[in-house]
Amino acid sequence: MEEKIIKDKLVENFLKYVAIPSQSDEKNKDVPSSFGQLELGKVLATDLKDLGLSDISINQFGVVQARLPRRGEGKKSLGWVAHLDTVDVGLSDKIHPQIIKNYDGKDINLNENVVFSSKENPEVLAYIGDDIIFTDGSSVLGADNKAAIANIMTALWYLKENPQINHGEIYIAFVPDEEIGLRGSRKIDFDKFKVDYAYTIDCCELGELIYETFNAASGTLKIKGIPAHPMSSKGNLVNPIMIAHDFISMLDRAKMPENTENREGYIWVTDINSDVLNLRLDFNIRNHDREKFEKAKAYLYEITEILKKRYKKAEIEIQIEDVYDNIADSMNDENKIAVERLKEIFDKLEIETKIIPMRGGTDGSFLSTVGIFTPNYFTGAHNFHSNKEFLPIDSLYKSFLVTLELMKDKKL
Repeated sequence: MEEKIIKDKLVENFLKYVAIPSQSDEKNKDVPSSFGQLELGKVLATDLKDLGLSDISINQFGVVQARLPRRGEGKKSLGWVAHLDTVDVGLSDKIHPQIIKNYDGKDINLNENVVFSSKENPEVLAYIGDDIIFTDGSSVLGADNKAAIANIMTALWYLKENPQINHGEIYIAFVPDEEIGLRGSRKIDFDKFKVDYAYTIDCCELGELIYETFNAASGTLKIKGIPAHPMSSKGNLVNPIMIAHDFISMLDRAKMPENTENREGYIWVTDINSDVLNLRLDFNIRNHDREKFEKAKAYLYEITEILKKRYKKAEIEIQIEDVYDNIADSMNDENKIAVERLKEIFDKLEIETKIIPMRGGTDGSFLSTVGIFTPNYFTGAHNFHSNKEFLPIDSLYKSFLVTLELMKDKKL
């Protein structure tokens, strides 16, 4: 099948899915957190049915699942997980992409107020001469993660159009609310997702391959002080803000997000809410290394005990909860073929492999906690979570080729 036909189908699918607003809402504790995700899920369920998949379902949490029975003699069962939501970064939830044909390397007026500068975004210069999908400057583009959805759906379409191609048993899960704590992947019906390993397509530029993410925990420090009028506060007032100040001062500034990179972990104080009586401080702990991750948690418990002894009149409580694990921790001799296949296919397609430790998590980070090894590969897009996000169509096509090769039956 001609490359142009496939690219046209990829773009058609991408534009179709980004046209459905599906921004998640962190303030809403329900799953899914937004109505648009349900609407997108219903569209995908219909499309999956048209593509001939079996066991299509949408559960009460908006998770769309389906299965494509194997064609051939292979034994592996493979999964793909992509998320329905786009991120809320204070921009419009309505996405209006524009395609710049044969990009010439110059600045682009995304709208009358927003300019895409090639000087500020020099990575775009690698795509001079390519067709590129940009935003209109009012929203993110939504390649995170609708480029993945379009990729998967186009690969399934291709397999339907080419019945001579054998493929493995393929399981699909489209999940909500990845952007707000990997909530949706926790709601997958794993009785309907019996895979040997799975993949996400949720990182950026051409060639990225990720099988190492943070171990992640979130925590809350709660402090109840004692209020007092200034005329009688000496010896009586216990200010929760000053106790929180002591807590923060005992953290290592060199191990905070603004001062770390690569595999360096951090503790990040994200929110403080207080009055003269009660204070709540929220924080995140991240580290690729499990031992260092556990030591960071232990240190926070330790300094909390110090504060309790220092401020005996105050009520001080800390809670820490693990959020997700490093994907690499679930890799073993049996499932590491998932990464080996990616490297093999990248070489076959002459894609330079860029293995990086992700300073974040994917749905695969949660899946690793239930024993499903789930490496991650590129969408082809740049500038996720920004109105300067862009997606070179040739990179999207190459990501599709990776997906298609992974789906093909290798009799493994």
